[in-house]
Amino acid sequence: MDSLGHTWGTEAGERELVFPCDGLIPGADHALFRGVTINTSAEVVFRWLCQMRAAPYSYDWLDNGGRRSPGELTPGLENLAEGQTVMRIFDLVGFATNQHLTLRLKPHRPSTGLFGDIAVSYMIVSLSSLSCRLLVKLVVKYPSGLRGQMTRLVLPWGDLVMMRRQLLNFKALAESTGTPLGKTIV
Repeated sequence: MDSLGHTWGTEAGERELVFPCDGLIPGADHALFRGVTINTSAEVVFRWLCQMRAAPYSYDWLDNGGRRSPGELTPGLENLAEGQTVMRIFDLVGFATNQHLTLRLKPHRPSTGLFGDIAVSYMIVSLSSLSCRLLVKLVVKYPSGLRGQMTRLVLPWGDLVMMRRQLLNFKALAESTGTPLGKTIV
């Protein structure tokens, strides 16, 4: 599917890349793609992705209980380990420093029954030492029945709204973190 709700900000070749979330959910119903170019190093972008352990960086009034996502890097959040909670509803299931974070919706949560099973990879593709693409792929297995049919209609567009805001927030924050000489403040 190439509709905006499924492929915002990505090109066909990017959607053909192998993502770490591929294969985590056998028989997935959908793959959703999002992407943004960020004019700073992969190291800075990855460091901001680690911040998702503290907050979702989307619409705070909606998905963060009204609390502001931190506007500065929080020391220690870059110390990753599989099994850590990310954005309150995901588990960290894989990562490679300065390359990707891969998450899976926590089992046995109300959101799992609502959305089904979701795995997502935030993958950084360097374009140069001071520019990269942040590509995101979600693979989704919808719940069965009427709930699944409704989720199939709503999730791509709802995720687009939330993830677009998140990626644009990361772009602004990461670009403001790097210095003109390419050195990073982490």
